[in-house]
Amino acid sequence: MAIIIKPIVTEKMTQISEKFNRYGFRVSPEANKPQIKKAVEEMYNVTVVSVNTINYKGKNKSRYTKSGLIQGKTSAYKKALVTLKEGESIDFYSNI
Repeated sequence: MAIIIKPIVTEKMTQISEKFNRYGFRVSPEANKPQIKKAVEEMYNVTVVSVNTINYKGKNKSRYTKSGLIQGKTSAYKKALVTLKEGESIDFYSNI
């Protein structure tokens, strides 16, 4: 089971990471905080101070087209905000 699915690299998360040393990850819904902490520490060789998790429900979406109303739902996911030790950072662009 892969704990970390992908890092969240958005404009808002970049500002948070620069200001508060917190990084966002999309994680497996079954993962708990100690598993997330261990996975981030092993993957990026950093020291994790705290982990906060957020469960997002899928939103109902609908749109009108020529053929009629199309309804669907966005997928539900779990997000983890990881706070690192002072002075440490993660560079997501190092292996591009």
